[in-house]
Amino acid sequence: MKGAGAARDATAAENATAAENARAGDPRWRLRGRGGEHEIEGFADRVSVLPGEGFRLYVSTTAGHYTARAFRVGWYGGAGARKVWESAELPGVRQAPPRTVPDTGAVTAAHWKPGPEVDTAGWPEGSYLIRLEAATGGRRYVPLTVRSASTGGRLVVVNAVTTWQAYNRWGGRSLYRGPGGFEDRSRAVSFDRPYDTSGARLFLDMERDAVEVAERSGVPLAYVTNLELDRDPHILDGARGLVSLGHDEYWSPHMRRTVEAARDHGTNLAFLGANAVYWRIRFAATPLGPGRMVVCHKDAAEDPGTVLWRDSGEPESSLTGPMYDCFPSESAYVVHRPGNWIFEGTGVRRGTVFPGMAGVETDKVVAGVPRPMEVLSVSPVDCGGRSTVAHSAYYTVPSGAAVFSSGTMRWVCAMRGARCGHGVTDRARVFVRRATGNILRVFAAGPAGREHPADDNLESLGLDGPAGR
Repeated sequence: MKGAGAARDATAAENATAAENARAGDPRWRLRGRGGEHEIEGFADRVSVLPGEGFRLYVSTTAGHYTARAFRVGWYGGAGARKVWESAELPGVRQAPPRTVPDTGAVTAAHWKPGPEVDTAGWPEGSYLIRLEAATGGRRYVPLTVRSASTGGRLVVVNAVTTWQAYNRWGGRSLYRGPGGFEDRSRAVSFDRPYDTSGARLFLDMERDAVEVAERSGVPLAYVTNLELDRDPHILDGARGLVSLGHDEYWSPHMRRTVEAARDHGTNLAFLGANAVYWRIRFAATPLGPGRMVVCHKDAAEDPGTVLWRDSGEPESSLTGPMYDCFPSESAYVVHRPGNWIFEGTGVRRGTVFPGMAGVETDKVVAGVPRPMEVLSVSPVDCGGRSTVAHSAYYTVPSGAAVFSSGTMRWVCAMRGARCGHGVTDRARVFVRRATGNILRVFAAGPAGREHPADDNLESLGLDGPAGR
């Protein structure tokens, strides 16, 4: 009966995904100028909500009035998003400056006066951008995930909110820098503040294009964030696959155990970036709720629990396959196994080159990875003067699950073709979108390793070593 239930869930989700993307989109979702630095900015008191749950906006603006509009990101015939809600004109408030938490250096705006409560009744599951619009013309986004209560029979898209927050420089501090540089960095970062620049920088750069490709594919989709992977060990029960997007670097032990258990029960995994599962984190509460603080000291002397996963005795490679190796890279992606099903219909041959696609961070296969593992690309990389390589790879496990890792942070960026920059071409756009579509369709059908076992080629590449599991 459980299998029949999962099948019904998948059919309903597939119909919902297709029906949603058949609706008229609104290409005007994009920002047309952000305005001044603090002209308008804001955040939500929830990272994610179930459909029908409310959330509250906290907004600061120098304008007398502002409006808010919610857009669901998808395909929509190429429009890219659909407007699902807009507010009435709201009174503007210039909020107090940010505060810094003394013990961790975390920047917070939890002391801001709360703004409107937003009801998500009728909002479909998915990735959302709430666009704040000051009467003076400034605009910023507030990202939000309307998450899925059940993922059974579906392909799960994960918004990597922990990594968004790690790099968030709003208020002058992130997990990388403070006013005095790296040593003055925050040891924890809070969701109780806006994101820097557009308000959704990492989502737009590293995730949005992949969401569009997934929605266009028509496969049954579910949506969660990193926080659900941490909070609910059963969130992936019955899921066909999980898709980690372009930059998914910060993982808690509970997140990792949830995903490893899913893989070992037949859930396929796709890592469409590089440098995934790199920093080990934990969560803490903030004044606005539990789990809204990401803690990562990056120094074992300060906190041995928030260091590199590989330094804690669990290298990321036991989950991802290839592991982080290089920054910065500005190199070409070179196909090695054109006959693999992932590359079907792309027209590539062995040695086909895609300029600029291996960067800006890359991964490679080292000894001790899960076997059988099939290396799909071998890209020579100049890593700031150090010669190395980058690998895309595919492995399968006894449960039948398959795991794909792109090995490059430009996989999602390349979906934009020449608009990605870095020498990436429109030919790469066609290649990556077709390959990703192949992955999504096969992974959504069930444990991919049963029909497509990895053809281990590590020995031929001089990468043979003891099996990792």
